[in-house]
Amino acid sequence: MFLGTYEPKLDDKGRLILPAKYRDQLADGLVITRGQERCLFVFPMEEFIRMQEQARQAPLSNRESRNYLRVFLSGAADQEPDRQGRISVPANLRDYAGLERELTVIGAGNRVEIWDRAAWAAFLAEQEQVFAERDEEVIPGVL
Repeated sequence: MFLGTYEPKLDDKGRLILPAKYRDQLADGLVITRGQERCLFVFPMEEFIRMQEQARQAPLSNRESRNYLRVFLSGAADQEPDRQGRISVPANLRDYAGLERELTVIGAGNRVEIWDRAAWAAFLAEQEQVFAERDEEVIPGVL
């Protein structure tokens, strides 16, 4: 499980050093792709394969499913971190997420998310108040 918040920097070659806490879980390979709210999702390869198998159950006749999978999978890049725990963020994904040098990397349970630091700060500022005021269950049986 991925937890926590980190603030690495993107180097001049478009690489970032994964937080040490995440490296073992991602050492056997990962997939980086577009996420919602203009961030990037990073999945361990095993989790991505599981998700892809589940997605194959969606009917091809459903336009929304087809479109979602097109966007989600067309930007996906599989990688293995190097010895220093670095991964390359492809230019198309950096553009999608508006990534500059300053990043925020968060653990989001089954995935890691990569955000532009300013975008994450704005998102969190907006959502923390909503979170604090929530008085109904959002995730059944959990919160």
